Amino acid sequence: MDAAQSPFPSAEEKRSQREAKRAAVLRAAVQMFNERGFHQTSLDDVAARLGISKPTIYHYLGNKDQVLLECVSIGLGQLIEAAEQSRAREGTGMDRLVAFLVRLAEVNMDDFGRCVIRTGDEALVPESRKRFRALKRQIDTDLRGLIEAAVADGSIAPCDVKLTAFTLAGALNWPARWHEPGGALAPEAIARQMVDVLARGFLPR
Repeated sequence: MDAAQSPFPSAEEKRSQREAKRAAVLRAAVQMFNERGFHQTSLDDVAARLGISKPTIYHYLGNKDQVLLECVSIGLGQLIEAAEQSRAREGTGMDRLVAFLVRLAEVNMDDFGRCVIRTGDEALVPESRKRFRALKRQIDTDLRGLIEAAVADGSIAPCDVKLTAFTLAGALNWPARWHEPGGALAPEAIARQMVDVLARGFLPR
């Protein structure tokens, strides 16, 4: 029989199926962590939502701490990638900073970014907590670097970089708490309006 006609999945198909199942478990877990809170959600709850057994979750992801670490690592990884992409953009320092800030707000309105904000690092075991904090420090460093570059090329006014980074991140992290999916405005539109307010201020010109 031709290999293309074999009823058995190829190695590549098996890997693809495994990744799809793993992604489904992660998505279900992160949504329940966001809805109920990490401590109020058990792996039994996640398994029940997906119609699978708890050992299946262990097979794909490990224990509850490992599941949470994977969820927040995805959200933080999206932001690290966004910073890299923003630094590579053409334009002024302000253009690059604004591009990152818009993406920051968007990620915080998605499941994995929302989990980063809604779940404190005290929920993780010490070793996982160390990695979580290291990733967050990387994002803070990236944001400060974008601000410094924008000040250096004169596209934004001189400022206290640390305080500005804290203010911007604090404002754009908050949609993780109040944003409801399916609202009148898409996350991208909300993100752009928020960044516009932060960039321009609210005093009359």
